[in-house]
Parts: sequence; structure tokens; C-alpha cells
Amino acid sequence: MANHKRIIDLNINGTIHTIEIKSNWTLLKVLRDELGLTGTKCGCDKGECGACTVLMTGEPVLSCLTLAVAAEGQEILTIEGLSKDGELHPIQQSFIDYGAIQCGFCTPGMIMSAKALLDSNPHPTEEEIRGRINGNLCRCTGYAKIVEAIMAVADKRRIT
Repeated sequence: MANHKRIIDLNINGTIHTIEIKSNWTLLKVLRDELGLTGTKCGCDKGECGACTVLMTGEPVLSCLTLAVAAEGQEILTIEGLSKDGELHPIQQSFIDYGAIQCGFCTPGMIMSAKALLDSNPHPTEEEIRGRINGNLCRCTGYAKIVEAIMAVADKRRIT
């Protein structure tokens, strides 16, 4: 049954993609291998590192553990869908400004987790930020710059 093929419609970054998939394919496989959206990374493929985090109807999910069929009818947002009209999303820009990017492998998942947090809580505390990104592993920055970058976006939201 795992090899059964099926046609589904996926709403990825505001575009509907009609695609034939095998029933056991993960959302990560479809994003990367079928749609060419390689910004979402495959780190561990076990749901332990957070590199594959995308937003499904506003909530962060691990795309390596989410079957593509479960994403049908949901709004999926990937790192590629954040920038608009050639302008980086404020979180993306803040990661650059604060040097929160080293190798960049964890960055898409971190940014997507941060976006979900800031969408639900525009003024999080440092503790809330650390809590939200605790499922995203980074081997390069030690997290300090990542937290600073997210705090900077939250602080700007306090001003405006």
C-alpha cells in the first residue's frame, strides 16, 4: 500500500501544485525532490534537528515527519515564500544583520520557527524565544546571535 500513487493538491507559498505522489512520501521529499524548493533542509530525517521546519496553516511542523497527503488542504509556507517582491522578510534580514548565519544549514528552520512565534506572540521574552527554537539545532552560532536576531524583530514590533 505504501507505493500506492495518488494525485494531491498542495498549497505551497500561495501556489496550488497538483502532483502525483506515493502515499508514503513526506512533505520534505515533495518540497525538495518534486517541487525543487531546496531551502527546506534535510538534516536528520528523524524529526530531531528542526532543519526541515515549515509552517502548515501557521504552525511549525517537521516536514520530514509529515506525510505529504496530510498537507493537502493546508497552507504550507516555506523559507522561499517569506520574501516578497525581492525584499527579504524582516526575520531574514535580521539574521543577516546580527550575524545569526554561519553555515546556514539550520537557518531556514530557525527562521520558520521564529516566524510562527512572532506571528502568535509579537513581543516574546528571551525565554519564550529560546523555548520556541529549542527544537532547532545549530552547530555553529551558539544560539546567542540567533536569539538576538529574533529579539531585534520583536523589539521593532514594540516600537511600531
